[in-house]
Amino acid sequence: MIVSTKGRYALHIMTELAKSGDFQSLKGIAEEQGIPHKYAETIMTALVKAGFVEGSRGKNGGYRLARAPEEYTVAEILSEAETTMSASSCSGESGCPNAGKCPTLPIWRALDETVYNFLSGYTLADLLPKEE
Repeated sequence: MIVSTKGRYALHIMTELAKSGDFQSLKGIAEEQGIPHKYAETIMTALVKAGFVEGSRGKNGGYRLARAPEEYTVAEILSEAETTMSASSCSGESGCPNAGKCPTLPIWRALDETVYNFLSGYTLADLLPKEE
């Protein structure tokens, strides 16, 4: 699995939101993380639709996490941002016409499961800077 720019940026946006419990402007998040504003808008729309982030309009509006940082896994954030989490095109949900006779399919599925389990072991809170 190769994590795309969209996946990396989604983690950066979520991490930026996790740093503060207050609403933050998308412009401020994008500037702080070095993400193009239009790209940040696209990602934020997906994060809101997934229920990971909530938005508020008005003077003190912006975006904030819908849950505590400890309640988000890296795997679920990347799963929302990425088109696929599969290591191989034949191990994904679309399947493969040769799946019934493919000797390598179990390896790709095991790798996918290993990667998912690894990423599930980290929460958004784990990505925050540690206080000294």
